[in-house]
Amino acid sequence: MGTRHGPPGERPGHEAAADRTGDDSRLDLAKIKQRLLERLDELRADIRRELGKYDNEHYNMIAAAVADPGEQSVADLLVDVDLAEISRDVAEVRDVEAALMRLARGVYGICIDCGSRIQDERLEYEPSAARCVPCQRRFESRDREEKHRTL
Repeated sequence: MGTRHGPPGERPGHEAAADRTGDDSRLDLAKIKQRLLERLDELRADIRRELGKYDNEHYNMIAAAVADPGEQSVADLLVDVDLAEISRDVAEVRDVEAALMRLARGVYGICIDCGSRIQDERLEYEPSAARCVPCQRRFESRDREEKHRTL
């Protein structure tokens, strides 16, 4: 099955993208899948541990031990930090699961924005990477701009 070529700048379809995951890749997809599954297990364990720390009894013990509003603020901050860690881990779980889905569909290593091949070195460093470096930079820049506007 050959690669379809559309007009310049057009994002290739999944069929064309799947062709690009072929023999020219130096990646061992079985090892990548194993790394992703191991990371998924680690993240789930982290989330369970953080949720265990966050239960109401934990918060109530901290809140009961503080004597003034300043110390209450510190207790609230500690709870917020725990929640931020859980949110970060949940977001990474989604990224890892999406990478596993791309592997299953045969489009792993193809940028979800432009359809170009993601460099093997990037995938070896960050197996759940969904975008090539230029698209990831644009994505992060847009994200920062949107967050800045909402402040």
